This record gives sequence, C-alpha cells and structure tokens, in this order.
Amino acid sequence: MNAEKRREIFKRLSEAIPEPKTELTHASTFELLIAVILSAQATDKGVNIATAKLFPVANTPQAIMDLGLEGLEGYIKTIGLYRSKAKNVLATCRMLVEQFNSEVPRTRDALESLPGVGRKTANVILNTAFGEATIAVDTHIFRLGNRIGLAPGKTPLEVEKKLLKTVPKDYLQDAHHLLILHGRYVCVARKPKCAACVIYDYCEYKEKTA
Repeated sequence: MNAEKRREIFKRLSEAIPEPKTELTHASTFELLIAVILSAQATDKGVNIATAKLFPVANTPQAIMDLGLEGLEGYIKTIGLYRSKAKNVLATCRMLVEQFNSEVPRTRDALESLPGVGRKTANVILNTAFGEATIAVDTHIFRLGNRIGLAPGKTPLEVEKKLLKTVPKDYLQDAHHLLILHGRYVCVARKPKCAACVIYDYCEYKEKTA
C-alpha cells in the first residue's frame, strides 16, 4: 500500500461519504461523551434510543448525578452492560463537577482520567467535539486497517499509529468517520459488500466477494 493508493482510497471514500460524522445523537460535547461511554459493545442505534429518553431529562453532569444509580439505570437498561456503564457515567459526572467545572476537558490525559473513558473514547471526543486529527480505532477501523492493507497491526494502538503516520494530511480530520462508516455499511465483518465498494480496485483483501 503506497502513498498514491492511500490518497485515492480517501479521495473516493470522501466522495462516497460527503458528510462523515458520528451517528451518535448529541447536542453538546457532554452528551457526546456520555453517548460514547454507553456505546462500548453496543450499537449506535441502541444508544440513541436510550439517550432520546435520557437527555431531555438529564443532559448535564449534575442532572445525571441527581438521577442516582437506579434512576440512571432505568433509562439505559436496554443497553448491554448497563449496570457497569451507569456506575462509570455517574463517577465521570462527579469528576466533571468536582474537578472540571462541569465541562468536558480538552486534553487526552484529562479525558482518560474519567471512569469509563479509554484511549478510543478520548480520541472520539478529541476528533468529533474538538476538531483534532485523531483516529479512534474501533472494531471497524481495526478490521479495515488489516483487511484492505491500509494499516496492518496486531493491536488497535498499532493500527492507530500507522494510520496517523500514513493517512494524507488533508484527509486526517475525517479519516476516523470515513473508515467507520465504510466498515459499518460496506466492508462489513462477515461478508464484505465488495461489489458496492468504491475502493475495490485499491483494496488488498485477498478474499474479495463477487
């Protein structure tokens, strides 16, 4: 995979996906943070259903704290691992109130200090909310990095570092969502839809489907 191929891949993806953005519904950076925490091992659609009921009632750190554990669980119980996620969300809200003036911090270290926030979640916030050129390697991006030969790696961090180093600079801001959406709807896990793929001739996957 050379630089010319990479540029063409991102050129075609950006043409096919003219508005690359998260599918998590949110109206503020705080709502995005909570939605991303809830989305671990869950679908964006499932999270959106739950937050459509939660956010009109509580969309600030203090308001969610006021719900209490049982109250919060009642809103998110349709999401997988909701009990542990509820505890993390409440602990995160408490830290935001006590340490960050109820604002979502803008640095990686501060974000990763929040319960339930790891490198991937921090990257999503830094990219989507604060416009930084970061790439959160989820299952879709990890699969694509290895499958199409874009950034092979044994770990998400390895794939992330290769992507940051090799994605053309002018596509770096959008690369995160371009790859996620392509992986979610075209280059799917079990049987990729190669016939509908705009980068078919540049993909290095050896088992392309008809």
